[in-house]
Amino acid sequence: MEKLNLLGVALGLACLAGINLYLTAFATGLAIHFHWITLSPAYQSLEVLGDPVIITVAGVLYFLEFLADKIPWIDSAWDAVHTVIRPIGGALLAIQVLGHPSPALTVIVALLAGGTSLVTHTAKAATRLASNTSPEPFSNIALSFGEDLAVLGGLALVHFNPLLALSIFATAIAAFLYFAPKILRAMKAKIWLALNKLNSPADLNMPVKLPLMLPARLASIFSRQNVLDETIVWAAPCLSGRGRRIPPNLFGALVATNEEPHKILFVARKNGRPFAQTIELEGSMVAHEPKFLSENLIIFPAAGKGPKYLFIFPRPRAAVVEQIVEYLRERLGQREPAAGEPHVDPAVPA
Repeated sequence: MEKLNLLGVALGLACLAGINLYLTAFATGLAIHFHWITLSPAYQSLEVLGDPVIITVAGVLYFLEFLADKIPWIDSAWDAVHTVIRPIGGALLAIQVLGHPSPALTVIVALLAGGTSLVTHTAKAATRLASNTSPEPFSNIALSFGEDLAVLGGLALVHFNPLLALSIFATAIAAFLYFAPKILRAMKAKIWLALNKLNSPADLNMPVKLPLMLPARLASIFSRQNVLDETIVWAAPCLSGRGRRIPPNLFGALVATNEEPHKILFVARKNGRPFAQTIELEGSMVAHEPKFLSENLIIFPAAGKGPKYLFIFPRPRAAVVEQIVEYLRERLGQREPAAGEPHVDPAVPA
């Protein structure tokens, strides 16, 4: 039981270090230094965290992180820098909990603790990237305070019931790993959109010609669907948003053909495998919606019933989206909404 408690404390500190390494070390050091907690003989190796020098350094670094975490995109840059620092710090904290075990056990615990810290760090970084898609800073501030409270609550739980803390952290990590492919795909998508926005602004006046061919990695996918020898009218690379039978955050392309004027296809690779979905346009409306990081193409039913689709393009491709909208409206025989006339289905999430 004592060994399980030690493991609970070691991995608990590593898990919390992945969220905020400096607050974990700072709060633990203060509690030890001012005797807010009494270390049992098994945890005497943690007494070093109560050293005034360590408390001061951890406090200064926590103050810097406290400020960085409140600023959109600065927080993500800070997380990027700490992708290596937090796992290493979590591993060192876990090893310190165990004192001086055998070399083999030290390596095993270091690997477990480093991996645990990396998982919680990745979850935090992914959440921050998602919140940074909106320009307002309030979500960042709320997340920052929430993370700090979670670390302090986690430290209290580790102190009073290490086994319960270990089970909760293990459950949370297992849930994250289950959803990891979706989370990592979302992170990749946000980074791609952010880099594209930095490279070039949106420009509706930029002359553009829709591409007639698919990217090389997608060409074979469409050929399998192309049983009627359809002719591609255009093929626009984009990112899937939401839609029936289409997972979000897939890098792919929308394809229009001459043979199917009231249909388009979305083709991509999902987990390395070909993926294709036909989208019926009959009875649908299309709209172009500019967002902070992206230019969205929205397809929604005119009658309010039926599948809704969202496809995401980088900001520099605003003119491409506008041209696609004009093309689809022409195919569907729709006019462009007059100024002030609502044309975006409010039920479609941004």
